[in-house]
Amino acid sequence: MTILYKWWWKILCVLLLVYTLIAGFFVTAPDLQILHESIRNLFFHVPMWFGMTAMLCISIYYSIKYLITANLRDDVYAVAATNVALLYGFLGLITGMLWARVTWGAWWVNDPKLMGAAVGLLLYLGYFVLRGSIDDMDKRARVAAVTNVMLYAIFIPAIFIVPRLTDSLHPGNGGNPGFNSYDLDSNLRLVFYPAVIGWIMLAIWMSTLVARRRIVELRLIGGNEIFNSKNKQRKNIPDK
Repeated sequence: MTILYKWWWKILCVLLLVYTLIAGFFVTAPDLQILHESIRNLFFHVPMWFGMTAMLCISIYYSIKYLITANLRDDVYAVAATNVALLYGFLGLITGMLWARVTWGAWWVNDPKLMGAAVGLLLYLGYFVLRGSIDDMDKRARVAAVTNVMLYAIFIPAIFIVPRLTDSLHPGNGGNPGFNSYDLDSNLRLVFYPAVIGWIMLAIWMSTLVARRRIVELRLIGGNEIFNSKNKQRKNIPDK
């Protein structure tokens, strides 16, 4: 019972993803024009962006919290969430390219949502380059937190708002109907919603593992005192 109490959400995550993988390939899918069987990518491509967005929200929460408290743990949680968000972003691009090849006839098209996502991910890569260029640990955490807030304010509108205001090939953007309009009565939603929940839970699970590993590394270097905001012996600990 103790294991179930502590691990229930991880067990649920595994069950949801197993269900997604099995049902995603075997559930009866509507034969939609152009999309056909590629509609099954809905269970993998779209949840990647949901997961990325969820992790960016968690990251921005901890970045703002660090600016208020100066607690190094918050910086660790923020960068761990950003790491996983970046991974999900690139997986979203890869699965999107596979889908684009089938439905649009090309791996990459000049679409505002695609361009916004690509530029945003490059900016977040710059976030990690910036972190690695600062030796002072406290200064690195402060600069990274402010940068994270700025990038969030740029990236989210670039992929969710701008495409809706201009021409876009994506469903639900640029005047195109969303998937609910295409597929209001199908069984796809019976897989899609569990898939979104499962992939988000996996992202949270991964970020906690990354954060815990980093916390252990910092404790090995500076002891438990490393998380004391008044500790002056942590200035040149490298970022990993």
